[in-house]
Amino acid sequence: MMEMSSNRKYQVYKCLATVGKWILFAMVVFVILFPVYWIFISSITAPGELFKTPIDYLPDHPTLDSYKFLIENVGLLAKVGNTVIIIGVTLFVGTIICVMGAYAFARFRSKGVNLAFGFIIATMLIPEVVTARPLYEFMQKVKLFDTYPGLIILYISAIVPFTVLILKNFVGEIPVSLEEAASIDGATFVQRLFLIVLPLMKPAIATVCIINFITCLNNFFTPLYYSNGIQVLSVAIVQLPLRDNMYGVPWDLVSAMGWIILLPIILFVAIFEKQIMDGIMAGGVKA
Repeated sequence: MMEMSSNRKYQVYKCLATVGKWILFAMVVFVILFPVYWIFISSITAPGELFKTPIDYLPDHPTLDSYKFLIENVGLLAKVGNTVIIIGVTLFVGTIICVMGAYAFARFRSKGVNLAFGFIIATMLIPEVVTARPLYEFMQKVKLFDTYPGLIILYISAIVPFTVLILKNFVGEIPVSLEEAASIDGATFVQRLFLIVLPLMKPAIATVCIINFITCLNNFFTPLYYSNGIQVLSVAIVQLPLRDNMYGVPWDLVSAMGWIILLPIILFVAIFEKQIMDGIMAGGVKA
């Protein structure tokens, strides 16, 4: 009897634990997804219906007027083009620089190399506002203020420390014996790099590219402070025209612009979820 009672208690406990896990999971999903859903619903809701009571969780008359207004009056396509150019070049050039730097820091050990690596990582701790004023004056003096090359350089400098740190740790776990064996077989340095090291680094490179894409897309301070004419999506959301007066915030336009910024992030994560998890979970090739 006591054994049956213990088994019954265990089954009840197990059932309650499962139910609790599902309730917690549902709460987390709701907290994460509901704001995204509400931004989208607000973007296709007419301005006059946004704040009516009771709240409609589905609009009575869905419309794409907000997106049409952004294209025709705010220059949405130009801002999308600027964002694609800056982020695309940043990821391409920045990834090449970081891969080379990470390999050098992982394979060539000396006090000077360690000091340089420590200096690069230390820049992650410096707030942007500390260097804003001197960097602003420098950019103007070298004629890089409000230019594509200037913004791309600043974007690259923002992603280098984190990317080099992640890739260096990944390269450090790739056994040197693989390269030594290839060298004995007659492989040159370039062949060892492109045929052995880089293929093994693919998960890590994919992961940092995705993270850097999201970081660059959300970068607000750099394009706002170092550019006037070149506008990107992250800045455009705070430069939308007001409604009827200076206090009339166009929430439908804000929601539409927010959804446009969120959509590529959601698609990126959904498409490259496997690469993200591989890059996070993989520890390189064990010796």
